Amino acid sequence: MQLLSPGVGLLVWTLVAFLIVFFILQKFAWKPILATLKERETGIADAIASADKIKAEMASLKNENEALMIQAREERAAMIKEAKETSNKMLSDAKEKARLEYDRIVADAQASILQQKNAALTEVKNQVGSLVVEVAEKVLRRELANKADQESYINGLAEVVKLN
Repeated sequence: MQLLSPGVGLLVWTLVAFLIVFFILQKFAWKPILATLKERETGIADAIASADKIKAEMASLKNENEALMIQAREERAAMIKEAKETSNKMLSDAKEKARLEYDRIVADAQASILQQKNAALTEVKNQVGSLVVEVAEKVLRRELANKADQESYINGLAEVVKLN
C-alpha cells in the first residue's frame, strides 16, 4: 500500500518543482506561445475568410461563365439563322436572275424568229410578186400583141376602177 500513497516530502518537492517550472514558463515561454497561438488563429481565420471570398468569386465567375455561354449560344443561333436567311436570299436572287435571263433569252429568240419569219415572208412575197409580174408581162405581151385589143383591155380596166 505504500506504493499507492506517496510521502509528504515527495509531494512538497514535486509541488516546488512544478511551481518553479510554472513561473519560468510563465515568464519566458507563455507570451511567445500565446502570441504564436494568436498568430496561428488569425492566420487560420484569414485563410477561411480568403477561402470564402475565393469561393464567392468562383461562384460569381461560374455564373458569369454560364451567362457568357448562354449569350454565346444565342449569338451562334442568331448567326446560323442569319446565314440561313442570307443563303436563302442568295438562292432566291440567283433563281430570279436565272428566270429573268431565261425570259430575256426566250423573248430575244421569239423576236428573232418573228423577224426571220417576216423577212422570209417578205422575200417570198417579193419572189411571188416578181413571178406574177413576169408571168403577167408574158401573158400580156402575148395577148396584147395588137393595139386594138390593148385599148379595149385598158378601157375595161378603167371602167372597173371607176366603179369601185
